[in-house]
Amino acid sequence: MIKDMQIVAYVPQGSLEAYVSAVNTYKMLTAEEEKTLAKQLHYQGDLEAAKLLILPHLRFVVHIAHNYSGYGLPQADLIQEGNIGLMKAVRRFNPEMGVRLVSFAIHWIKAEIHEYVLRNWRIVKVATTKAQRKLFFNLRKTKQRLGWFNQDEVEMVAKELGVTNKDVREMESRMSAQDMTLDPTPEDDETREGQLMAPMLYLQDKTFDFADVIEDDNWDDNATEKLIPALEGLDKRSQEIIRARWLDADKKSTLQELADRYGVSAERVRQLEKNAMKKMRFAIEA
Repeated sequence: MIKDMQIVAYVPQGSLEAYVSAVNTYKMLTAEEEKTLAKQLHYQGDLEAAKLLILPHLRFVVHIAHNYSGYGLPQADLIQEGNIGLMKAVRRFNPEMGVRLVSFAIHWIKAEIHEYVLRNWRIVKVATTKAQRKLFFNLRKTKQRLGWFNQDEVEMVAKELGVTNKDVREMESRMSAQDMTLDPTPEDDETREGQLMAPMLYLQDKTFDFADVIEDDNWDDNATEKLIPALEGLDKRSQEIIRARWLDADKKSTLQELADRYGVSAERVRQLEKNAMKKMRFAIEA
């Protein structure tokens, strides 16, 4: 579905101001209108309803993306990534949760923008763990002066963000570092005993472990072998639901289509699907 809705995710390259003005013209939905459209999408797979849910919320993406303008990345790209997060949120939004879409979508929007910033702020990834990500997006807000933190400031930041002093020092060092090319530069053209003095020639890959690769392959093969018996262990109706929802390569059936086929509600089909997936997971992991 996300692929079908990508047309609304792109920011016009000509004028960002025109795009912002355009998204602000879409009328906001009432709670009742939003719930009706969400049900049409959730239970019937209605793409037109998805579009009508997305368009009024594009203005919120613009507002959120503006808060990330200090990282030196194009605003249009930040908005585009945020729009992808909005589409993912709309796809996963359950109208029965009792919350408005904007409250649910804000986390998906920020997550996509965060990933984009982390991928593009530096050539080398600066944050990989949860603590490092938290530090990356809060360190600028917490800094009180230029230069390096003193020990009191390090302890204050660590306490505020729930991380260690070491985490603060390490992230501060990473954010202060500059990118360096690993490829040969004109200054690297000098040779020593016939070898080019390029930084990339001295890197050692310590992450590759052949045993881990074999273990992962064996696990995948084992899981595949267990999939068919796990599916066959379900009752006939549950098997048909799983095949129609996940294994039919031509057309994935909607909850409403299956509900009409079996004479039950769409919510009942969703429950049967959830229970069947849980039973299969237990069988595969056993």
